[in-house]
Amino acid sequence: MKQNSKEYKRLLSLTVMEQQARLLGYQHIAGVDEAGRGPLAGPVVAAACVIPEDILIDRINDSKQLTSEVRDEIYQNILSLEAVDYGVGIVDALKIDQINILQATFEAMRAAIAVLKLKPDYLLVDGLHVPTMHIPGLALVEGDGKSQSIAAASILAKVTRDRIMSQLHEQWPQYRFKQNKGYGTAEHLEAIQKYGPCPIHRMSFAPLKSLHASRQLDFF
Repeated sequence: MKQNSKEYKRLLSLTVMEQQARLLGYQHIAGVDEAGRGPLAGPVVAAACVIPEDILIDRINDSKQLTSEVRDEIYQNILSLEAVDYGVGIVDALKIDQINILQATFEAMRAAIAVLKLKPDYLLVDGLHVPTMHIPGLALVEGDGKSQSIAAASILAKVTRDRIMSQLHEQWPQYRFKQNKGYGTAEHLEAIQKYGPCPIHRMSFAPLKSLHASRQLDFF
């Protein structure tokens, strides 16, 4: 990649937050992001990713800005880079209902960070809050478009969760999880009305919560 190219400059701009952390003396900076806070079904998945200073990952961006095909390609690229350290944490729907989605997200993030090969000394976290871990860090709103390591984490989390939902589709095809990934599309809502919920639906989420309150729903 030419160092004066537009793409090179874009990728370089995504390392500014990491460089600022290094100037403060931090060496192992983990980007952290999640996928699946909003859906009515399935787990919330978080990922943590530490990228060495000398690596720029081609085409990396906020996972929502990429096609599924490009996400899959970048996902494989990240996994193929031996110098990149990453971890994934998964919290299922039952746990989400027990502790709420915000706390489940933090739990997934902590799990992802915990399985990194080397404990990070600084966190860059997409969103409003840094999960409590006694590790200093910075929360960045829309951080997946501002930091290479957060963008990588967003791709790892998104691809992992999409693959989980595709597998769950095989068990409960009537909800079409492969297509809607558990989000509350019109088709998904119609299936819930027709078949009722299944064990991976989040019963604390509207409209499932109100449906459950108005009538006893058996899991399909």
